[in-house]
Amino acid sequence: MKEFLDTSDRKLKRNFLPVDFVIGEWEALKPYFDQLMAHELDSKEALQSFLHKRSELDSAIAEDFAWRYINMTCHTQNEGYQKSYQSFLENIYAHLSSYDDKLNRKMAESPFFEQLPEDPYLTFVRSVKRNIELYRESNVKLSMEAQQISKKFGEISGAMTIEHEEKTLTLQQAGKFLEVQDRNVRETVWKKVQSRRDEDTEKLESVFDELVKLRHEMAINAGYDSYTSFKFDSMGRFDYGPEDTRAFHDAVEKVVKPVVEELAEERKSKLALDKIKPWDNGVDIYGDTPLVPFKEASELREGTITALGQLRPELGQMIRIMDEKSLLDLESRVGKAPGGYNYPLMETGIPFIFMNASGTQTDVVTMFHESGHAVHTFLSRDLPISAVKSTPAEVAELASHSMELLLLEGYKVFYDDEVAMKRAQKRQLRRCITLFPWIATVDAFQQWIYDNPNHSREERYDKWKKLYFRFHGNETDWEGQEHHLERLWLKQIHIFEYPFYYIEYAIAQLGALGVWKNFIESPQEGLDNYLEALKLGYTQPIPQIYQKAGLKFDFGAQYMKECIDFCMNAYREIKW
Repeated sequence: MKEFLDTSDRKLKRNFLPVDFVIGEWEALKPYFDQLMAHELDSKEALQSFLHKRSELDSAIAEDFAWRYINMTCHTQNEGYQKSYQSFLENIYAHLSSYDDKLNRKMAESPFFEQLPEDPYLTFVRSVKRNIELYRESNVKLSMEAQQISKKFGEISGAMTIEHEEKTLTLQQAGKFLEVQDRNVRETVWKKVQSRRDEDTEKLESVFDELVKLRHEMAINAGYDSYTSFKFDSMGRFDYGPEDTRAFHDAVEKVVKPVVEELAEERKSKLALDKIKPWDNGVDIYGDTPLVPFKEASELREGTITALGQLRPELGQMIRIMDEKSLLDLESRVGKAPGGYNYPLMETGIPFIFMNASGTQTDVVTMFHESGHAVHTFLSRDLPISAVKSTPAEVAELASHSMELLLLEGYKVFYDDEVAMKRAQKRQLRRCITLFPWIATVDAFQQWIYDNPNHSREERYDKWKKLYFRFHGNETDWEGQEHHLERLWLKQIHIFEYPFYYIEYAIAQLGALGVWKNFIESPQEGLDNYLEALKLGYTQPIPQIYQKAGLKFDFGAQYMKECIDFCMNAYREIKW
């Protein structure tokens, strides 16, 4: 075993900011940025001092913003939280962008900047240079405006409910009924959900129209022809480009689509159906009743702590610490934004987990996923500056997707019945495969959207439908539901709030299958390599971090086939 994992509860010490300083108005923050601007960088030691002071200031601001975002998403109908978030964007964010650029240029002009050691500053140095190249003062206001507009997605979606069996349900809660064996119930609830989404289609479309316009303008301002290439560069994708993701799309079409169609045939046979309709894809084909891993969120929390602890005791302790500090908000409720996330608190060194649990197996997977992110936060919190603690999504999602698979045996905590546990395992392995077509559809759709910014809504609908069938094949029969298929993308938060942040899930899923394979073949070494890779944060390029975990960073069809074959073999071997 490698060194003991540190789960101690501690907060970063402040040496630059006063201990009791609270982020408020810009006027109170500005003197600290001015001090950094006046800081002499006439030696290696002076530059190091500057970096640590800047990191301390960045961490304090990041944590303040984190809480504003957390409060807003936990309580979307609370005007005070909404105003607090908006206040940050309007009164602080614009100034931060300007000063970040000034501080970046100040560092880059120092003769000692290029002398920073590659370990741990290689990725930091190249990111600073890229940010200097991309910065445009005219884009600050546009970026702020886009962030404000994109948050309307959460407000609109968080307010969506349906009435079923004389109860008001969030759309997340309604999802439980898509797992029941009664097909009429599934169809009824699915159509209610789609009808409810239809009510706000115009609102969401208008929001997205505004976002496309703003994002394209930002790209033009920065000297790019399209937001696609601009966003790839601004996201710091140094190790691959749009052409690589298109190769990834081709591999999904070639390798995964036939497997997905094979799984659809199995579903059709098990359910004794002539056709698989959209409301048939959530029901368990291996049992007559839905999987019910827990009833209360407290059971999900305790079960996760136990499952992680069985993998390695310190991992469970990390979630225990979060619980003790009230850093878990797991239940679904009206007025709460959809989705789930793990938000690192940069000063505290401990993250916050947000999700919408309603008692399904999907909730268990989500909690395991976010726990992988949480473990990553704990393991990378001692790196020297905040910039190298923030990992690119290809690494962050490797942490989370791998944890989903490493904890497959952890399902025993939630199911006393072995058959139920194996049903859950088979369901998860199916999901590992079926997520690829959806992600490829979303990513290819976004590339088309921003490469063709003047498209009409009808063209948008048509393109989405064509891409859906390109990657999914004929696994689902959408006859009579084409209207809903064309608008299916409107439920995807990433398209609105995190443009182009999605292909990383598929890249990371390939890596996760590799982590799991290594773990199956050598549990101790496989787990150690995974954890050691997470400790690197973003101190090395992505391929090197994957290598540390014992993986390839490969987009090709051959490597994808190896991963999918391994997963399918494991899927077929689970029997009872």
